[in-house]
Amino acid sequence: MQLNDKKVIVTGGPTREWIDPVRYISNASSGKMGIAIADAAYKKSKELVFIHGPIDESLISGKPYRCKGVESTVDMLEAIKQELSPNMVLIMAAAPADYKPLTKSPTKIKKTNENLTIELQRNPDILKTIASIKKQQQEFNNIVLIGFAAETTDVIAYGKTKLVEKELAMICINDVSRSDTGFGSDFNEVTVMLANGKIINLHRMTKKEVAEGII
Repeated sequence: MQLNDKKVIVTGGPTREWIDPVRYISNASSGKMGIAIADAAYKKSKELVFIHGPIDESLISGKPYRCKGVESTVDMLEAIKQELSPNMVLIMAAAPADYKPLTKSPTKIKKTNENLTIELQRNPDILKTIASIKKQQQEFNNIVLIGFAAETTDVIAYGKTKLVEKELAMICINDVSRSDTGFGSDFNEVTVMLANGKIINLHRMTKKEVAEGII
């Protein structure tokens, strides 16, 4: 991937959507894959920004590139929009929450009933939003979008659908149902699918090696 004249934004980790002051919706993403990609891309890019959700801060301590922490999916989208520039690459390795509570309780929800129903609403799709900006604003027409698909079933089919729907140049698909790769692990195995139909399989290896293979 040619990055020497480009700004690169890499995202990593989960996001949090608060239910009440002590409970939230999130996922098991550690941010390790995003950090590995940021490390690999930094060596080749003109400028790199790593935008991350709540992760272990020691994982990014002392990094030579800018790191911006966010909490919610909307926060992550806004942080990306603030960093947009012409001729850049966005690598969306984060796992932002797809849904958030329709309302957040201002106080801790008590165990008064046997069952509890929480109504959720869709969060904005970050890549679809940036793809829309790319089409609508001429200065951003050359932005390259790269996505990740963390799936548990029919991983290739779902990944291909996301590649087309989100107008991506590339998507990296991984099966997070496996205990030896994916969320929290230091290892990963991904299928890289390009917009031109080419498929590259990166078999189980360290996330650093996977990141270098992607970049």
